[in-house]
Amino acid sequence: MNALSDPRLHDKKLDGFRVEIDAARERADVVLDRPPLNVIEMGQRDQLRMVFEALDEDARVRVIVLRAAGEHFSSGGNIAGFLAASPEHVAKLAWNIAAPARCAKPVIAANRGYCFGVGFEISLACDFRIVSETCLYALPEQRLGQIPGSGGSARLQKIIGITRTKDIVMRSKRIPAKQACEWGIATECVPDGKLEAATDALVDELRGFSPLAQRTAKALLNQTEDTNLAAAIEIEGHCYSRLRQSDDFREGVEAFHGKRKPAFRGS
Repeated sequence: MNALSDPRLHDKKLDGFRVEIDAARERADVVLDRPPLNVIEMGQRDQLRMVFEALDEDARVRVIVLRAAGEHFSSGGNIAGFLAASPEHVAKLAWNIAAPARCAKPVIAANRGYCFGVGFEISLACDFRIVSETCLYALPEQRLGQIPGSGGSARLQKIIGITRTKDIVMRSKRIPAKQACEWGIATECVPDGKLEAATDALVDELRGFSPLAQRTAKALLNQTEDTNLAAAIEIEGHCYSRLRQSDDFREGVEAFHGKRKPAFRGS
């Protein structure tokens, strides 16, 4: 694991996951690694939040990938941990799991096998979900007499609407990869053996764009998700105007006219 810049993580053993930073490719991987099912513990959620915050500030990193070791992304949380956790800790669950969405940089989730409960919820907080054909999404909390508690039902309803979300949440229904892609939950569905290659390709594609324009686009889309059309267009116009003054926009225009590849600097 490469060193993270956040002092809160210095000398701390990461609980059930690791971080790999490839500075040459401007990429960081957050890898769930608690075999065989990559169960996510309560304390791990705090650490995941802090890691995403640290990577967001790390100048070496342009794109973040959330993936898992083994054949399953995650079967969900440690069930016993919910009864042991304090109400104050439980109240922070959704905030911790929303860390990928708050991150200014693009975040890709690479999902295969079981992607249940909090594993599904943290994937929904990412910008892109590349899925293997083996992937199964589910929010199974109804089987425990509970509901999703880390933003899953809310995010899912924004993506696929209330009818399909009720079908998934209220019946604890499992959604296979191809159906998830057809419904717009997943960005792309690929054969299991090509999941890593598809993820690598998306990382490289995203690195080819202006980092400033990428951050602006993500913030704009997140901020206008719940606004009316007129307000969203107004905010978009302000963002466009600010980027108009950027070095990257000038470089993009000059590269277009010069028929060359732009060299964006993020300013």
